[in-house]
Amino acid sequence: MKPFSKPIYITRPLMPPLHKFTAKLRQIWKSKWLSNNGIQLQTLEKKIQRVLKVPHISLFNNGTIALLTAIKSLNLKGEVITTPFTFPATPNCLTWCNITPVFCDIDSVTMNIDPAKIEKNINKKTTGILAVHVFGSPCDVPTIQKIAERNSLKVVYDAAHGFEIEINNIGIGNFGDISMFSFHPTKLFHTGEGGALTCKDKILKKKIDLLRNFGIKNEEEVLLPGINGKMNELISAFGHVLLPLVKAEQKRRKRISELYKRYIDNIPGVTYQKDIPMVKTNYQYFVIRINSRIFGRSRNDVYNIFRTYNIYARKYFFPLCSQYPYYKHLPSSNPKNLPNAHRIADEVLALPFYGQLSISEAEKIISLLKSLGK
Repeated sequence: MKPFSKPIYITRPLMPPLHKFTAKLRQIWKSKWLSNNGIQLQTLEKKIQRVLKVPHISLFNNGTIALLTAIKSLNLKGEVITTPFTFPATPNCLTWCNITPVFCDIDSVTMNIDPAKIEKNINKKTTGILAVHVFGSPCDVPTIQKIAERNSLKVVYDAAHGFEIEINNIGIGNFGDISMFSFHPTKLFHTGEGGALTCKDKILKKKIDLLRNFGIKNEEEVLLPGINGKMNELISAFGHVLLPLVKAEQKRRKRISELYKRYIDNIPGVTYQKDIPMVKTNYQYFVIRINSRIFGRSRNDVYNIFRTYNIYARKYFFPLCSQYPYYKHLPSSNPKNLPNAHRIADEVLALPFYGQLSISEAEKIISLLKSLGK
């Protein structure tokens, strides 16, 4: 098998027709309204609110600023329990708010935070749980909510991968106190850069909106020490023209997903995330796990060989956040406390997965994977 003549990346951003984006830009040029809760932002919020099936939503300039605002709006402090198997932004936002992240091990199947191991990490300093819907697979939200209520804790969900995920027809943004969504270019729906917070509490929504705009209520009143988290009109316009394309993108990704699964079902030592009953998936990522003992090669071997064929898969998430130099000193970062996370971090590989990937390219990628086994 010959290498690909051009790089095959882990993902490629969905892009709208340029003429449709240009038409939206003309509206902005005419209005001369570039930021500060413009009409493009207002109307995009309403559209995404309907898509996500949530009562309240606030759009942001990126997901990280949104997550920082969520933490501040709930007055979290002290310690917050989270997962080590996530993107750096998750624990880093806690650290920026002078909160100590407490890493909890993950479930060996779902790769999400393991509810059975949360309570042993709770102490008098604990104020919340920051859980992640990893690769768009929902956390055990009922159990986490019960734990939070028993211990008077707030719950924030990092739903960066969760656009349009539903449990029993309920949008994923309805669980916990606040959920954060990312609209980064790597995401299914994106605005170039962007993010959102969803919540059920109308009063909390008002606080979030104050915090994302410097705490300004009106021209003469500043009520909270907020920051600048506003989504501007240019990227809001981009969101308008991209949103209608998501369904078709999901259909294309579904075909690739089904192809990958057919092959992997016949590859000993390689597994993929299974669909969860009553959960609507969004086809954000296609992630496999490689058992080196059964497959005959390690995840790192496959990753490196793929590179020689011009295939850019990703060790997602590696290393664990608990292994970062600024977190590894924490008691909760001890590998003995995180056996599942360490094992899974050495097994996971995200395959190229996006609508522009052709079926023939996907077949070549998965055929190569199959050929590398015993």
